[in-house]
Amino acid sequence: MLVLLPPSEGKAASGRGAPLKPEGLALQGLAEARAAVLDELVELCAADEEKAREVLGLSEGLRGEVAKNAELRTAGARPAGEIYTGVLYDALDLGSLDAAAKKRAARSLLVFSGLWGAVGIADRIPSYRCSMGVKLPGLGALGAYWRKPMAEVMPAAAGDGLVLDLRSAAYASAWKPKPSDGTVAERTATVRVLHAPTRKVVSHFNKATKGRIVRSLLMAGAAPAGPAELIDVLRELGYVVEVEEPKKAGQAWSLDVLVDEVH
Repeated sequence: MLVLLPPSEGKAASGRGAPLKPEGLALQGLAEARAAVLDELVELCAADEEKAREVLGLSEGLRGEVAKNAELRTAGARPAGEIYTGVLYDALDLGSLDAAAKKRAARSLLVFSGLWGAVGIADRIPSYRCSMGVKLPGLGALGAYWRKPMAEVMPAAAGDGLVLDLRSAAYASAWKPKPSDGTVAERTATVRVLHAPTRKVVSHFNKATKGRIVRSLLMAGAAPAGPAELIDVLRELGYVVEVEEPKKAGQAWSLDVLVDEVH
């Protein structure tokens, strides 16, 4: 099982650990593309704070993020699971997982990123600010920039099991399985979380429930082989799931998880 996650906009401080080692990140096929984004981002933020703030879409109150980006090569690095914060990651609560579940998380969780393309949850990275919606002057819109390198590495990363896609639309734009990727698409399930009384997507319910779903699967040691098995597992774990099966071969499954409230 491979779980695709969005990052969080807010991030924890880098801390005082050893700096980034690009060769230690997962998906080394992205190394060249990562280096290009990192080079431009660091150069932009070191050279012109106002232009960098405009490009990154940062408010006056977030001006300090520019200086942080300028020091990405020397800043301390921590596991991505500690860097990313916010509603989804609070609900996932990686730090409180037992040892076996943490090992499963390290094997199966992949976080998409405007800066890194995608990283494993255990990959050590510095805190940064660069969303997938950013358009860098030299490289252009990052969602489009990442499509080619991600297309080259993701089919192999997906393996032959379930791909559980929990990304937001901006991050999903960087890679979507294609018919040329073999059976990856038909082994992929996207999830939408709906507030049951209104049948609407509500940001907090959506993010928190996705975090809880991943936590439940990791704690249960579940390894569904495909979307149909995932539906059975989620229902056994107490989730209310509605399904829209693919209308033709080679398409992903769409799952709706209904919630009344999030505790």
